[in-house]
Amino acid sequence: MTAFLALIDRDLRLAFRFGADTLASLLFFILCGSLFPLALGPSPDLLRHMGPGIIWVCALLACLLPLDRLFGAELEDGSLDLLMLTGPAPAAVAFAKMAAHWLTTGLPLLIASIPLGIMLGVKGPELPLLLLGLAMGTMSLSLLGGMAASIVLGARRGGVLLPLLVLPLATPVLIFGAASSYAGQLATSPAASLDLLGACLFACLPLCPLAAGQGLKAAVG
Repeated sequence: MTAFLALIDRDLRLAFRFGADTLASLLFFILCGSLFPLALGPSPDLLRHMGPGIIWVCALLACLLPLDRLFGAELEDGSLDLLMLTGPAPAAVAFAKMAAHWLTTGLPLLIASIPLGIMLGVKGPELPLLLLGLAMGTMSLSLLGGMAASIVLGARRGGVLLPLLVLPLATPVLIFGAASSYAGQLATSPAASLDLLGACLFACLPLCPLAAGQGLKAAVG
């Protein structure tokens, strides 16, 4: 457990010291969401209706940006080989990197979605539902993205393959997350969608680190 927490602390320190990836994801999320009112027009009703879906799609795309560097930097400088030899289990190394990815990417996106949601007309009881769904959804995206990043690690054109691998896997998260966010507008209960979103998260928690650990072993082997 101490080595696991030390890995998370190391990644957080590196992210704060070299924050270009985090800043790029955050700016992409805000700018991408801000473009939709320019394209759709100034209608408040239209923006309010489409706001949750816009935020979910922008969050999904923003989570993809730093994934190609999630394990790539350690592979290039040799520290990944050292972690595989002397560190915790490969699955624990992968899980630590995924947790750090969510803390440095998913959590800032979650905070930035508050002013972006208000700008798009998402307010009242809809905003807490959106934030709850995004909290679980971004965690799932970090786990799925980390797994995909480990699979394409060291492959030629891995940066091109990575979004093609992540987007189909993230489709259920996007569907259930957006459905929970639209429950307030449709006057329906969000419980079923949130339950399914939570089921996706709990399925990813054990499976994605294990699969990512095998990908890391194959990459350094």
